[in-house]
Amino acid sequence: MSPQSQPQPQPTQPVHLARAADLQTSGGQTDGMLRQNAITDLCDGICASRMIAKPHSSSAVHHHGAQDTIVLALSGHGTVVSEGGNKRVDLKPGDFCLIPAWAEHQEVNDGNEDVVWGIVRSGRAPEVVNLTGWGGDVAGGGK
Repeated sequence: MSPQSQPQPQPTQPVHLARAADLQTSGGQTDGMLRQNAITDLCDGICASRMIAKPHSSSAVHHHGAQDTIVLALSGHGTVVSEGGNKRVDLKPGDFCLIPAWAEHQEVNDGNEDVVWGIVRSGRAPEVVNLTGWGGDVAGGGK
């Protein structure tokens, strides 16, 4: 039997749309950021959300547990601070950034406009573990 004539696997669910206008603040939060779940608990191994950083704000130091995170900068100019606060990665619209699992980091918006990022994580639902500081203990209200 040729590969073209073999039966193809069928999708396990229909195509799902999460409209930007319908997203609500949800999931794990850190001070200074609004996280809005878009596609969660629909499939194993991947989820997506939107993060909005208001002007002149920064998140708490946090990590995302065993989840790798890809950031796509949609609007505004924001920064990912990592390596104990010693490394800054600036993102402008269209840029991508990988934040590896367990990497402590902080999102920063030093500008005068909102920063909006699309976030894709390697888990079924986003995990946020807030810390008391760089190398710190888990803060109250994580996950």
